[in-house]
Amino acid sequence: MNRRSPVLCLCLIIAGLAALHVEPATAQTSSSSQDVQLYVGEMFGDRLMETPLSGDTPRLNDYVTFGGRYTYNFMKQLGIQLSAGYTPTRAAHLPSGDSDLGLTTVDLDAVWYVLPDYSLAGHKFCAYAETGVGYAWAHLNHDLFGFAAHRPVTIADSNGYTANAGLGAKYDLFDKFFVDFDVRYRYLSKLTSAYGRGINTVQTTLSLGYQF
Repeated sequence: MNRRSPVLCLCLIIAGLAALHVEPATAQTSSSSQDVQLYVGEMFGDRLMETPLSGDTPRLNDYVTFGGRYTYNFMKQLGIQLSAGYTPTRAAHLPSGDSDLGLTTVDLDAVWYVLPDYSLAGHKFCAYAETGVGYAWAHLNHDLFGFAAHRPVTIADSNGYTANAGLGAKYDLFDKFFVDFDVRYRYLSKLTSAYGRGINTVQTTLSLGYQF
């Protein structure tokens, strides 16, 4: 995950720009407002297993991710968000050959709007922090074969819980449309049936949203 540092730096730059503006604006996020988003981005991979398989450690590849989000803001600074995403990634570094791995996630997050009443360059701007939990389903195209701990093994996919935390910013375009950029750390409990491990990933997304 050698691209994580630039992503985190970009997130800090966005937060810094938000802190520099001084022009107040009508709140982008009001009480009892709602919004929907469609997003696309990238999920950065990690080791898939704790134990090497035939001398090599299987990895979850970096890959594109996409999905949708629904947010209900019950206060100006607080909201809850339901999201679902899909990542058509691959399990790599395998003696039996790479395997497609479809990863589906569903999350419920709490959202705290740090700057709900300001604008940037004449457009409404809102920085926020988020954290939540959910569930993840993994689907391998074929089982993994090899030797682990000096024994022949067959390893299938597995499901488990996931947790995430991150920072983001919304920026109004026109009318009720906005763009949203966020960076999230994501933990996945495990994605394989044996010799699995907790997986630490970073996910970056850019979305187009509509508030109503």
